[in-house]
Amino acid sequence: MQYIIMITVVLGLAIADFITGIIKAYITRKLSSSKMRKGGLNKIAEIIIMTATCWLEIGIKALGRYYGDKPEKLTQIAGTIAAIAVFGYIALMEMLSMLENYCVINPNALWAKKIVKRLKVFEDEEEKDEKRN
Repeated sequence: MQYIIMITVVLGLAIADFITGIIKAYITRKLSSSKMRKGGLNKIAEIIIMTATCWLEIGIKALGRYYGDKPEKLTQIAGTIAAIAVFGYIALMEMLSMLENYCVINPNALWAKKIVKRLKVFEDEEEKDEKRN
């Protein structure tokens, strides 16, 4: 049941982000079928990744049961951490994307701009670290 909930939440966030992206594109008069297609494929990829992670968690737990009691507990923890980490990352990125879209849709939403600005600082630092490596 927890897997269905995770996948459903990711699906809902992906759809909401896609719709806010369409609204943003309409308002800025930059509606493009190629960008919509690329965005839609990106959302499908996120759902596939979340589904694969849930399968990974199930597989890791099954392997733990195969090897006995102590490894079973360890593999349950490892599988859960992997699924929650991927779920959390996708959920946060979708929320950030929706907030960015909302800032363009409603330029008076100062509260949203503050949140996006704070979160962008972390994103910029990550990009700098990646370029160094």
